[in-house]
Amino acid sequence: MANLITFTAVDPVERGDGITSHPLTPTPLEGQPYVMGITRFPPGSAIALHSHNCVEQVTVIEGEAVVELDEVTRALRLFDTTQVPAGENHRFINSGSGTMSILWVYGATHVTRTFAATGVTVDQFEPT
Repeated sequence: MANLITFTAVDPVERGDGITSHPLTPTPLEGQPYVMGITRFPPGSAIALHSHNCVEQVTVIEGEAVVELDEVTRALRLFDTTQVPAGENHRFINSGSGTMSILWVYGATHVTRTFAATGVTVDQFEPT
């Protein structure tokens, strides 16, 4: 059976520093090999350098961003997209004066984050 997931009905997950994630696949369909959602960043905010247990693709859908990939910092603009292999450290930073939003897609339905600074691994939305 098909589902309609309305953005306003999704309970946001607080990530700290005003960053919120909005899961758009709260219950993946049978056979669905991915999860996706939107994370919104207020001006000047960033997430910690981390890696995942699966591939991640991210598209900037609002504002301006900086991404750290392969220990290199790159500027991103609207609709620029990254593909990050499992185990590769990365992070996103809002470099603009307004809200920055990213659409993320993970190539698995169980996603973990491992923080570069500590080596601690947590489930996708577990508090840090």
